[in-house]
Amino acid sequence: MNSEDFILIRRQLRRFVNEQVIPREEEIEKNCRVPDELRRKVAEMGLFGFSIPEEYGGLGLTMTEEVQLAFEIGRTTPAFRTIFGTNTGIAGQVLLQAGSIEQRKQYLPAIATGEIIASFALTEPDAGSDPAALQTTARRDGDFFVINGSKRFITNAPVADLFVVFARTSGKRGDARGISALLVDACTPGIEVGPPDSKMGQAGALSAEVYFTDAVVPASGLVGEEGTGFKSAMSVLSRGRLHIAAICVGLAERLVDESVNYASERSQFGKRIGDHQLVQGMLADSKTETFAGRSMVLEAARIYDSDHSDPVLNACSKYFCSEMLSRVADRAVQIHGGMGYMRGVATERLYRDSRLFRIYEGTSQIQQVIIAKGLLRAADLAAASSAQRPAQALETATN
Repeated sequence: MNSEDFILIRRQLRRFVNEQVIPREEEIEKNCRVPDELRRKVAEMGLFGFSIPEEYGGLGLTMTEEVQLAFEIGRTTPAFRTIFGTNTGIAGQVLLQAGSIEQRKQYLPAIATGEIIASFALTEPDAGSDPAALQTTARRDGDFFVINGSKRFITNAPVADLFVVFARTSGKRGDARGISALLVDACTPGIEVGPPDSKMGQAGALSAEVYFTDAVVPASGLVGEEGTGFKSAMSVLSRGRLHIAAICVGLAERLVDESVNYASERSQFGKRIGDHQLVQGMLADSKTETFAGRSMVLEAARIYDSDHSDPVLNACSKYFCSEMLSRVADRAVQIHGGMGYMRGVATERLYRDSRLFRIYEGTSQIQQVIIAKGLLRAADLAAASSAQRPAQALETATN
């Protein structure tokens, strides 16, 4: 896609969010669902497949372009993103990274248009931050797999047409090499989807538990080779962290706007509260952190597009931006004072919405572990390389 076309898409999306989604946020909150007409318009705009290559009906955006759209998407209720985010994100990316040509041709065009709603089924009641501990099994039976187990907090499960299920095909609990990915039609007998989760925030972003009882699926639904599912999951989650970081930046920028607008209008002690230095300090901190998050995401995306993707940088982005968003949201409530604690005020709702970003797709603590392990691994490699050089020099001198 050329730069002019992308600029037009980004402008169109921003106008759509401002004019058609933000005015209906309270409706989405109250009804706990995104209106069907908004879903249709999202499909018409191609948002269900913005990261899917054009050959499969998507927009084929680069990571740098994707995060710029995510900045715009993040400015409104997170429920808006969830109606298409998993399709173009972690579920669709599993097929792009590990699926066969036949699987891509069969599913990706329908995923890109929103005809198929895909769901990423990894998390379990006893396997959240430690997905290698998952216990759902997929037993091979000739040309089929028989799946038993359960999944928790599965986004879009209540409306999914297709599940990308991660199940143990071999090995014991904790053995990542025994986990495989399977494409499972939601209508398969033996699958039961629980009621939608009742969450603190993000109303309308549907999630639920999914139960598998002797669910029989064709072996042709195996994505990649047996035992490679964990690797695929970690790869797409690493990529997805950049997208989530960008969503956090967009939501933080919205909260800054809400704070500035309120500080410009509300008066106390004979002047608007924005003229009080303590309020100015909070506004300045929020703007500074939001700008830092945006810059971090853009740089990590640039590196990703250069084919030098670094999971450490992706984790840094998700960690900083999700934590930053919570700080910005907290300041926004403080600037609004009592009104910031009232239902019906955007800041109160966005404050609740913001909290989940520090938990899903890897908690902040998991991001810390990824970052630290990556740094130590690099240090070990550097040390090993340094140790080899003197030995090689000595061998050369001896010869």
